[in-house]
Amino acid sequence: MKSGKAVGPDDIPVEVWKCLGEAAVVFLANLFNRVLESERMPEEWRRSVLVLIFKNKGDVQSCSNYRGIKLMSHTMKVWERVVEARLRKVVEICEQQYGFMPRKSTTDAIFALRILMEKYRDGQKELHCVFVDLEKAYDRVPREELWYCMRKSGVAEKYVRVVQDMYERSRTVVRFAVGQTEEFNVEVGLHQGSALSPFLFAMVMDQLSEEVRQESPWTMMFADDIVICSESREQVEENLERWRFALERRGMKVSRSKTEYMCVNEREGSGTVRLQGEEVKKVQEFKYLGSTVQSNGECGKEVKKRVQAGWNGWRKVSGVLCDQKISARIKGKVYRTVVRPAMLYGLETVSLRKRQESELEVAELKMLSIKKVPGN
Repeated sequence: MKSGKAVGPDDIPVEVWKCLGEAAVVFLANLFNRVLESERMPEEWRRSVLVLIFKNKGDVQSCSNYRGIKLMSHTMKVWERVVEARLRKVVEICEQQYGFMPRKSTTDAIFALRILMEKYRDGQKELHCVFVDLEKAYDRVPREELWYCMRKSGVAEKYVRVVQDMYERSRTVVRFAVGQTEEFNVEVGLHQGSALSPFLFAMVMDQLSEEVRQESPWTMMFADDIVICSESREQVEENLERWRFALERRGMKVSRSKTEYMCVNEREGSGTVRLQGEEVKKVQEFKYLGSTVQSNGECGKEVKKRVQAGWNGWRKVSGVLCDQKISARIKGKVYRTVVRPAMLYGLETVSLRKRQESELEVAELKMLSIKKVPGN
């Protein structure tokens, strides 16, 4: 675990165990062995604090635009990492899942989608893509479905019971600006903020989509972000309905308002895609995993957004970059850590023209010229 994370209700940060070194390893090993043997974890680990994080889009007064994150015991998170490592040894996740998988990242999924779209543009053929959005995906996972998916994935019954114990009698409070609510039970969904939840969710999606998914890149998943592609509008509409049925019959919910449809090399009269009789919103561009893909194959808008993201990052650390008392070495390190990654995110998947490369270079030169921040 990384240091500097917000602590849970027990107020014990992971730094405590790091500072104790070998003594912590021995103590935690004994503790975790007892938890594994008894299949019961300490009662203090069942408590959490829920804080709300704005998604940086939409109305700030709408609750649906906030994500709830649980602050949980760091010691429990270390235990979750141990359990996760053992589950990964026996559970195989499909290649279509890019989220939370070793040696896979968002840029791999973005690159696969861009290459597919580029090939169809070069061949002057239509490609129909539907970007499926699941409403409150983590919060909607039924617990019984989770146990079923774990067993179907080949997880030993003992570890199923260990994970079940993590969710038994779980309680939380909601923290806000002027205080917090009374404690209440949480009886549905995965723990947001848990170290184990991402892999559990990938396991659930793997099992729920087993009968409907196609080979990558025709179907790609990054956690709950799903892309369905097909050569015909009728086929992609049929596949979308199959996905909806497979997911919703097991407790998930496809968002009608946020699911969007895009057509590459669209011909006149290509029509629209419908979901249960309701027309899916048709777009010319879509922000996929933080990178804007356009139906016409251009990347000008994505470059402009990357430049803007770079400037946003620059403003956040301008107090450091413009302080004459701070050494050039520190400024350069801050710039390379905060600003440059924001400006270059996902661009390794894009074929840039000279003009677009110049836009990026000009923006960086302007940033570096202010108070002479070293770029290398």
